Amino acid sequence: MTERLCQSDMNSIKEDQLQYPEDRGQLFLREEVARFLTYYCKAPSRLDPENVVVLNSCSSVFSALTMVLSDPGEAFLVPVPFYGGFTFSSHLFAKVELIPVYLETKVTSEKAHILQITVDKLEVMLLEARVKGKIIRGIVLTNPQNSLDGIDSQYSLMEFLSFAKKHTLHVIIDESCMLSVFGEDLTFHSVLSLTSLPDPERTHVIWDASLDFGIAGFCLSALYTHNSLVASAMRSFGCLHGVSGITQYKLGRLLQDRGWIDEVYLPTNHSRLREAHKYVTSKLETLEIPFLPCSSGLSVWINLKDYLYYPATFEEEELLYHRFLESKLILSHGKSFSCKTPGWFHLVFAEKHNQLQEGVRRFLLVLEEQKQDRIERLLEDALRESDS
Repeated sequence: MTERLCQSDMNSIKEDQLQYPEDRGQLFLREEVARFLTYYCKAPSRLDPENVVVLNSCSSVFSALTMVLSDPGEAFLVPVPFYGGFTFSSHLFAKVELIPVYLETKVTSEKAHILQITVDKLEVMLLEARVKGKIIRGIVLTNPQNSLDGIDSQYSLMEFLSFAKKHTLHVIIDESCMLSVFGEDLTFHSVLSLTSLPDPERTHVIWDASLDFGIAGFCLSALYTHNSLVASAMRSFGCLHGVSGITQYKLGRLLQDRGWIDEVYLPTNHSRLREAHKYVTSKLETLEIPFLPCSSGLSVWINLKDYLYYPATFEEEELLYHRFLESKLILSHGKSFSCKTPGWFHLVFAEKHNQLQEGVRRFLLVLEEQKQDRIERLLEDALRESDS
């Protein structure tokens, strides 16, 4: 990616790129995003660039969208685990509540399997929220699911969208990892691939260049909505969350180069993701650390409950999180993703092999220290009980 971004066609600077860009994103970029999504989402017809809004991050798009679709105090249903930044960005300005939809998790000795979201579960949570007097404006979905072995089928997508239409709910779908499906036997189905959406005016798709292309520093995300009023309202946030003209130009050129994306970037990226995932999960299996199988995305959910002091608490989980930080490792802990039970950690494996090896080495050292401390604390408790 660095090599491609340094090629001569990326370095052309025109006068209009140095001026204030359009609030919703420059027309040339919106046209490229529309073509890009039409192709990779396998949309049945050409997507309209007038329905594209470009802002400077996925969180910015999500925050703005919750403000447009709801009033302060209202809420959205969100299956757990979900990106912790959504909680912050939706509450900061919109003052919107995200209500977790908890899915029961079964943990075995080596792997963990999470039950997929169902319409029945959404129905129950919607009823419970309304009984409590909450106004639910929509549901938030992630496809592919965040670090889980879940790619929603077209049938499942239609079920969720039909549920939303039945209850007059908006659906926000984050498809930021749509190009990061590295499982060779999996096929990604975008909501934009459906030939007939149950309620297109209330269906809104987010795509972010950061994850699929590994260019988080570009700070560029796109919204696609069939609702022209929503698109118009979203444009007003460009004055606060706009993207520089030079960045827009570079991404536009990148999206144009479909041959390079298909023939060079994606095969290389998928191969490296598979290798990194295999390396990390093999270490987890050796240690009998449960994890959620995944064939897409950049990370894996692991369960370190056995390394927490008994009984496991979120306070103990946070102590382990800080212990990782002290070893210069960032493993986000489950509470920041609204997990119901303590002990879950979010491990990113998308890294160069040498750095990944070093990260795993430090990870194992921390767990060994944690294990020894846990044994010592249990012995101390046992001695105190025997003395009493």
